[in-house]
Amino acid sequence: MAEKQKSQVKTARTTLRVVEAIKELDGAGVSEAADHLGMSKSNVYKYLNTLESEGYLIKNGSTYQIGVRFLNYGEHARNRKKLYEIAAPEVHKLADETNEMANLLIEEHGMGVFLLKANSEQAVNLDTHAGMRVYLHTTALGKAILAHLPHKRVEEIVDHHGLPKAAEKTVTDRAELTAKLTEIRERGYAFDDEERLNGLRCVAMPITTTDDEVLGAISVSGPTSRMGEKRFTKDIPEKLSNAKNIIELNVEYY
Repeated sequence: MAEKQKSQVKTARTTLRVVEAIKELDGAGVSEAADHLGMSKSNVYKYLNTLESEGYLIKNGSTYQIGVRFLNYGEHARNRKKLYEIAAPEVHKLADETNEMANLLIEEHGMGVFLLKANSEQAVNLDTHAGMRVYLHTTALGKAILAHLPHKRVEEIVDHHGLPKAAEKTVTDRAELTAKLTEIRERGYAFDDEERLNGLRCVAMPITTTDDEVLGAISVSGPTSRMGEKRFTKDIPEKLSNAKNIIELNVEYY
C-alpha cells in the first residue's frame, strides 16, 4: 500500500477532486468549491482557472461548470466496451417492447456503472444516466452481477464499499445479501423490489461468457403500478432472456 501511494501524483489527485467537486455541486464559485474541498481559495482558483483554460470547465459569471469536452472521453470509454456496441440495439428493443426503461450496467472498481439507459414513451423519468455510479447491492443489475462474481471478489467489494441503505427495502445485511445472491444464481435473474427507489421495480439478467465470466447486466425498470406480479416475475424475465441470449451469442462470435 505504501509503495502504491508513493507512485501516485498528488497534483493529479487534487485536480480530479476539484472536477468531482464541481460536478457534485452542479457548478460552483471559487469560495463554495474551496469550502467543499477544504482547500484555500487561492489554490482552488488556480485549479479552476487551469481546467477552464484547457476546456474542461466553463465559466458563467463567477460559476464554474463541467464542460462538454468530457463528453469526448466518456463516449470514447463507452464505445471501447464491446459489450456496449453489441448490447445497445437489444436494450433499445427491450424499452420499445416493454414500454418501460431498459438499462445496461457494468461493474468497475466495485461499483455499478450505467453504460446505457433506453427510455420508451411511457418510461418514468429517473435519475439514472450513462456514467452514473451506484452501489451494486441496491439494484437488480448490480445483484445480477454480484451473483456471478467469485465469492472472494464479492467479499472484497462489500468490505470496501459496505452495504449502505438507499431505500427502506435495501438489503444491508451481509448474510441476507449472500442468500439473495444464491437465489439469483439458481433462478437466473435478479429482482429489485423498491430496493433503490420507492415505487420502482426492476428485473435484471447477467451477461456472461461461455466461461461464466460476467460482463455486465441488462434490466427493465418500471413503476410498481405497472409491474404486477405476472409481468414482474414472468413476462419481463422472458423478454430479458431473449435479449440476453442474442447479446451473449454476439459477444461470443463478434
